[in-house]
Amino acid sequence: MSYPLSLPVEGPLITLTHPKPSLWIIELHNGVDNRLTDVLIDRGLKPALDAVERDWRAQWRTAQDTKDKIGGKGALIIVGKRDQDKFFSNGLDFANVVPNANFFPITFNPLLTRLLAFPIPTIAAINGHCYAGGFMLSLACDYRVMTDGSKRNAWLCMNEVHFGAVWPLSFAAILRAKVGDQRLQRKIALEGHRFTAQEAFDDGLLDHLVAGNSVDILAKAEEVADQFGTNAQSGVWGLIKTDLYRDTLATIGQNLRTVNADIEDAAARSRL
Repeated sequence: MSYPLSLPVEGPLITLTHPKPSLWIIELHNGVDNRLTDVLIDRGLKPALDAVERDWRAQWRTAQDTKDKIGGKGALIIVGKRDQDKFFSNGLDFANVVPNANFFPITFNPLLTRLLAFPIPTIAAINGHCYAGGFMLSLACDYRVMTDGSKRNAWLCMNEVHFGAVWPLSFAAILRAKVGDQRLQRKIALEGHRFTAQEAFDDGLLDHLVAGNSVDILAKAEEVADQFGTNAQSGVWGLIKTDLYRDTLATIGQNLRTVNADIEDAAARSRL
């Protein structure tokens, strides 16, 4: 695999780099605010995750074959556009999601389940505002590192209740899996509370706060990657997560979409 890998090739929206043997970084750079579109997900994030897993598994197999006790480490960081400190992701491209019956069952939900069961530690490096679908993307990761907001305001918010969007099954399932306190679930889902970074950290939604810019946030995320990437060496990180989130994955996998020939053909077009 040759790095950096920018996808989709004809109009890159993400870039995958491999700065260390045991570290991969996906940078989102879709316009100003990193909206999560079907193209970014299906032709950017999903192929990038496949590339990371292929590379890591090749290293892990080599370590097994050579009895290398320190080989097979690995971790993945997802970060917003590095040359700004305003947005991790402002959520989904809502205007185009609403008429697309395939978006959640074919596009976004498989991305979330992929991350929930990914075989190496995943870290969201939240270098700015993190809203709605972007918030869910971060919750699907194993760890969250965020700017503390001291240099520039940064919020986390599930704001669907404020503009009349119903949650898909996947959002509620992930919230229940990752947030145990029902009062906090209510605050996130039904009140649409806009969390400051400090509030989110105090409520357990974040693992680390960082004073500084995207470079500093990435540096802290790399520390987390180094600390827990060794846990990928045994090869069971993803298997344990699959058991841990078994009910969540089953709920997300329920296919409740309306299907007709046109909808199915649109799904095939995105897949093929």
